[in-house]
Amino acid sequence: MRISTKGRYALRLMLDLALAGNQVVRLKDVADRQDISVKYLEQIISVLQKCGYVKSIRGPGGGYMLAKKPEEYTVGMILRQIEGSLAPVPCLEGEVNDCLRQEKCSTLRVWKMLYEAINDVVDKITLADMVQWDQEINGTLDYVI
Repeated sequence: MRISTKGRYALRLMLDLALAGNQVVRLKDVADRQDISVKYLEQIISVLQKCGYVKSIRGPGGGYMLAKKPEEYTVGMILRQIEGSLAPVPCLEGEVNDCLRQEKCSTLRVWKMLYEAINDVVDKITLADMVQWDQEINGTLDYVI
């Protein structure tokens, strides 16, 4: 399984919005900070808006913001909206495995274990976690003594 550029950019976009808190963010500003084209971000934001992950504010000073709190989004939620299934092999993509070889497939167990591991990781990490990591990396944590 490989996360596409679109999936990686979607996660960066959502993190950028989460870092802004309750402020409205223009796509142009995200594009500048993240070094991503505005056109590409427009495609991604459209998907995220349709599924209710972001809301748009129109007019002067308009832009985008998260529709919910950062702790309510997992990396898995975001990636699945953009990428679809995160399954490492096609036979695990649907709810029912209709592969004719599944009864005798010795490798299926490996793929299932890998899929479970992927889901365990991406479904545990929230945007709030990523905001904290960003603050740790970039030294923007507010320490109070």
